[in-house]
Amino acid sequence: MRRFWVISGISFGACLCFVALLVVGTYSAAAGIATGGGRPVGLAQGAVPGKYQALVQKWGVLCPTLSPAVLAAQLYSESGWDPHIVSPADARGIAQFIPGTWATHGIDGDGDGDRDIWDPNDAIPSAASYDCELARYVRRVPGDPVTNMLAAYNAGPGAVMQHQGVPPFRETQGYVKAITTLAKSFERPVGRVAPSQQAAGAIYFAQKQLGTPYLWGGNGTPDQDGRFDCSGLTKAAYETVGIELPRVANDQYNAGPHPSRDQLLPGDLVFFSDDLTNSREIRHVGLYVGGGYMINAPYTGAVIRFDKIDTPDYFGATRVTKDGAEALPARPATGRAS
Repeated sequence: MRRFWVISGISFGACLCFVALLVVGTYSAAAGIATGGGRPVGLAQGAVPGKYQALVQKWGVLCPTLSPAVLAAQLYSESGWDPHIVSPADARGIAQFIPGTWATHGIDGDGDGDRDIWDPNDAIPSAASYDCELARYVRRVPGDPVTNMLAAYNAGPGAVMQHQGVPPFRETQGYVKAITTLAKSFERPVGRVAPSQQAAGAIYFAQKQLGTPYLWGGNGTPDQDGRFDCSGLTKAAYETVGIELPRVANDQYNAGPHPSRDQLLPGDLVFFSDDLTNSREIRHVGLYVGGGYMINAPYTGAVIRFDKIDTPDYFGATRVTKDGAEALPARPATGRAS
């Protein structure tokens, strides 16, 4: 449960004026922000679970075509960082190798004398090694080497060579777009993150919910009397501007790039956790409105309200994008709604 410090002495009507001024002022200050950011140089803090971050950082630079963020996006998309998962097709472990593929491409990443499909210390290096092997197969194909590598991963290198680039297969083109988009949610941005075009609409919706009682698992439906929990509120706010977010907070974290604390803009999602090294442990989310405050549905017995974000459990932020949300893998929610 999120721990909060209540804002005293602000009436409901004053709150609405307060957030309106913050939004206008913050966006005015951001008017000159560049949309570029330079080349990413590392992983966003906490985006990769701490116990895997060193592995992803090390093996994500195995070849020039690969990057830690691309490797992280693949692993997250395949398994959600679960080293015990098994797919209906019998793909196993954190990197989702099928046993036959593992027999050929699995490596002893930790040098302990075995190749264990269930051990992330072998599976993550094997995923990187396999990517780089595919990149070498298609290195003479025209076009972007990263997208060609990812297409080879999905459709096979023969298809990429036959079509001289990403094949015209819907599944392959969707996979390439999803991974390259998801990679942005694992990169540590260099410079400024482009402002959101949908943030104002999401804030407008959230403002109208101020004072509504909290409901665990609440999605704001009529049978729930329009009540929300934390991630139900943020999901509903972005639905009003045409962006479909996952249901739980830790999955919402990967719906876009991650601005630093000093680059926050109204509309950013802000996250909280007791484990600041692992985005999968996020347990609360709010909608930033500027000036160090968010609108959020805090906990049972409270109402949707303004709270400060600068607390010891502040994890980080996400600037939601439509492409980022659409790139998230479809799987059962495993996080906490709060």
